[in-house]
Amino acid sequence: MSRTTLTALRYAGISALNDLSAIYTWKTWTFGWLSRVLCQVAFFAVIGRLLGSPETTHYLLIGNAVVIAVMESAFVNASSSWERGLGTLPLLVAAPTNLFVVFVGRSIQWIISGVACSTIALYALAPLFGVPLHWPTALLAVPLIILVSLSSYCLALTLAGLVLRAPMVRNIVGNLTWWTVALVGGVQVPTDFWPSWVRVTGTVLPLTHGLDGVRTALAGGSVARIGRDALLEVAVGGLWLIVAALSFRWLAEGGRKTGTIEFGE
Repeated sequence: MSRTTLTALRYAGISALNDLSAIYTWKTWTFGWLSRVLCQVAFFAVIGRLLGSPETTHYLLIGNAVVIAVMESAFVNASSSWERGLGTLPLLVAAPTNLFVVFVGRSIQWIISGVACSTIALYALAPLFGVPLHWPTALLAVPLIILVSLSSYCLALTLAGLVLRAPMVRNIVGNLTWWTVALVGGVQVPTDFWPSWVRVTGTVLPLTHGLDGVRTALAGGSVARIGRDALLEVAVGGLWLIVAALSFRWLAEGGRKTGTIEFGE
């Protein structure tokens, strides 16, 4: 990786962290956003309790805690589109640095917040709802959540390259993305509930393999199986990273040819 690329990533990351500090203070993040996330996860766990099934309660709590990382990564669609609204997108396209490199670092604040919220929700609520945590294997859930967040980030970047052509649909696309991933990825119901074609779709989307690994880790399962799930999640993330790079390349080249990348939305 060239020095220019690393510099672009560094400044894009700094911009993302500045956005995070502008959006939240530690008080608003903790008592506003994090408390909202905890209530969301607890809501689904309570459904399991109302059904009188401890297994369902545990299943719903774990799935809905981990999917928070996916939800926050989907915010990339909104934060990427800010560049068009601010009028900086044409300048980024004209710059000598690869456009995709800038956007890779542009929204890392969502990875930081998503991993933190997901991890806190999992370990804080699990004892309250009687979810057994088998130590030390349960600690492996943390790197798996990070992998889920990163692979989801790559998927969101792919869609961001498309959303930048129509910024008005950014929130719709973001919400549809994470709800679709949650629906087929084993959050609310096991993946084998779905027809075979849906299950196949889930295997190439983020979350599915990482969530399986988290469930195995918390249950004290095989480290080899956890490692396999981690590698599969890395492969899925790598696939979407390549597609995301192509998406931004298409955006930049198409905009140069047609002159459709204007200042503002």
